Amino acid sequence: MATVHLRIGDLVWGKLGRYPPWPGKVVSPPKDLKKPRGKKCHFVKFFGTEDHAWIKIEQLKPYHPHKEEMIKINKGKRFQQAVDAVEEFLKKAKGKEQGSDGKGDSKGKKSPNKPLKILEEDDEDLSALRDPSEKDLTDSDPESSTAERLGTGAASGFKWESSPVKNDPHFHHFLLSQSEKPASSMEPISKRLKIIEEDTGSTSIQAADSTAINGSITPTDKRIGFLGLGLMGSGIVSNLLKMGHVVTVWNRTAEKCDLFIQEGARLGRTPAEVVSMCDITFSCVSDPKAAKDLVLGPSGVLQGIRPGKCYVEMSTVDPVTIAELSQSITTRGGRFLEAPVAGSQQLSNDGLLVILAAGDRSVYEDCSSCFQAMGKTSFFLGEAGNAAKMMLILNMVQGSFMATIAEGLTLAQATGQSQQTLLDILCQGHMASTFVDQKCQNILQGNFKPDYYLKHIQKDLRLAISMGDMANHPTPMAAAANEVYKRAKALDQSDNDMSAVYRAYIH
Repeated sequence: MATVHLRIGDLVWGKLGRYPPWPGKVVSPPKDLKKPRGKKCHFVKFFGTEDHAWIKIEQLKPYHPHKEEMIKINKGKRFQQAVDAVEEFLKKAKGKEQGSDGKGDSKGKKSPNKPLKILEEDDEDLSALRDPSEKDLTDSDPESSTAERLGTGAASGFKWESSPVKNDPHFHHFLLSQSEKPASSMEPISKRLKIIEEDTGSTSIQAADSTAINGSITPTDKRIGFLGLGLMGSGIVSNLLKMGHVVTVWNRTAEKCDLFIQEGARLGRTPAEVVSMCDITFSCVSDPKAAKDLVLGPSGVLQGIRPGKCYVEMSTVDPVTIAELSQSITTRGGRFLEAPVAGSQQLSNDGLLVILAAGDRSVYEDCSSCFQAMGKTSFFLGEAGNAAKMMLILNMVQGSFMATIAEGLTLAQATGQSQQTLLDILCQGHMASTFVDQKCQNILQGNFKPDYYLKHIQKDLRLAISMGDMANHPTPMAAAANEVYKRAKALDQSDNDMSAVYRAYIH
């Protein structure tokens, strides 16, 4: 077996949990940060993020020998940005190394090699430029790589093992998180990061406002039900099953259940049957009417609710609907949580949704492993209705922004400017984001395959405007955007992606 030899400053590929290998650098941990007991590991700073973690030696690979293979099996934009950050780091470090030529000992003697102590500002470290085959000087005991004995297939050499970690009800997938504001660079790392050490000895570090655990998920032993297998629900159920949960599914169009039955799910004949069979039942449907019909209609959820049964409403609906559903469930002795999700079909498939939860805190905690399987972070927002309000505000902003992007692209065309150049400029400026890039590409390519239905974002705008009316708060921007989406719906764009709002401007 090949032995992994690493030292401070080395560039590596680090593997954590179910996430893909990510480029990072071995750095010195803060003085007050203890190394996990009984684990041979290195402290790694990941490129392209604000994340640090203790990574076991068998979960690390040298950067240079595996670079080409990693790039072949990972195509995501964030991954590419992280690789670009590595190359930029190497470029800067090489320039500094060349600038130092001729300094020091006039006889050209090399200073002794020694591990560097890396603080937060570590761009001046040059040891990452060494030949990957150079002799190791680390004080860690070598540990055999496990990569060679895992799996088959194109990427099998990089399916490192991961040890299970204890669930935490306030998880936050910190490894690839883009959701937090970076802390002040003047603060010591140890002041900004919180350490979570589990009984297994697995230690992770994340932003201090979270107590999340990332890595392999220990699924709850509670029986899970799921109602609604649309764009979002399908990805959620798939990830619940992949992470080992026992799931019973139901969908109004029964054929949609077949694929999940093949993956190991059980089939419920009615919503009432699913609820009666399960401890926690989630639902994710299109709008307030569908959500209420599911609970209050014939063979609905309410008929299966018994004391102690948990019901989690994941649909994006208005606070009034949430209040009605919560009262109906709790009156029967059930426990209620709302948990709408921010994201898209792709993020649902990737298990990278953002969950906004409110209601019964104990249900939120019982759902910990489920939320870890389906999302990258969750927020508990207090009493029922708060999550609905926050979700509508988020989608109001997103929908209005999408309409503005479409308006800008059509104005560029009308004034003889290149739409592609506009996109290139946007992606180089402070508005650069995956959302802008993807939606503009949809428009330029004429590809409006739904990632988030146009009819649903228009519904969310309508509900947000109504919420503003109830609070006597003006929403003129949302109202203007809503009219554009209504125009797009009149042009038969309802079942296309929200980016099809573009067509409201060209017809």
